[in-house]
Amino acid sequence: MFILAPAVALAAPDLSMPAGAVQSAGRATTLDSYALPLDVFQGGGVPMRQVEGAVSRTAWQVEGDATTTALYTPLRDQLIGDGFTPVVECATDGCGGFDFRYAIEVLPEPDMHVDLGDFLFLCAERGTGASQEFVTLLVSRSSQRGFIQITTIGPATAPPVPVAPQTATAVSSGDGSSIGAQLETRGAVALDDLVFQTGSAQLGDGDFASLRGLAAYLAGHPAAQVTLVGHTDAEGSLAANISLSEKRARSVMERLIRDFAVSPTQLSADGVGFLAPRASNLTEDGRKQNRRVEAMLASTR
Repeated sequence: MFILAPAVALAAPDLSMPAGAVQSAGRATTLDSYALPLDVFQGGGVPMRQVEGAVSRTAWQVEGDATTTALYTPLRDQLIGDGFTPVVECATDGCGGFDFRYAIEVLPEPDMHVDLGDFLFLCAERGTGASQEFVTLLVSRSSQRGFIQITTIGPATAPPVPVAPQTATAVSSGDGSSIGAQLETRGAVALDDLVFQTGSAQLGDGDFASLRGLAAYLAGHPAAQVTLVGHTDAEGSLAANISLSEKRARSVMERLIRDFAVSPTQLSADGVGFLAPRASNLTEDGRKQNRRVEAMLASTR
């Protein structure tokens, strides 16, 4: 493990952000660990380097129709101008698409959103030895706004950034309007009312409002395609949890097809295990929040 010694840290808010950018989330710790991506997805995974130091994570949102490239390029140029050298720089499929996005650390929805068909990523470094710093830049957008995530690794010189308040994700009661709105503005929605049999990937019996709402949305938008993504807590091995999360996502897909007559062409399923938590795995409440299936809008047509 590489441990950073004290030095002057880069603070994400020091960058000149796009006009109208609003910080949606942020947290900073004086000593933390971070898995730094060193390359794009390569078959078995994304090569990582574990570093320790002060870690600052911030997310920003920009209303409007500025493209991902238009948001990314000025920030990238500022970092290069400040002496940072790219370690890895890639776009969407060149990064590894779905596999890359779920291998790297991303702040949770709705604060940060990543369109699997449109994102740009940069990992860069500056300095050597005790003065070495790292920064990652991730930019994507939804139909209505751009999303920017900046992570810096280096000793902190300022108090932690306050974390934006989190709100529970609502599900539709039946007509799909709530789920549809969240899919189109955030790109994803957690199906939080689902219940799985204990220790099983089998979805329990019940008339789940989230599935009725999702089915109604898909029926009204026949060109839409949704990927069901399973998530777990961090108990057990990564391989076992990825397998379990994918099986649970497939169980949800089968229920939508069987009981709600959703077209199989509109659905796919995958699992990422514990790679994308939305809460700490150190508490039972956090682990409960992390055990979920999300519907992610995979088509922008």
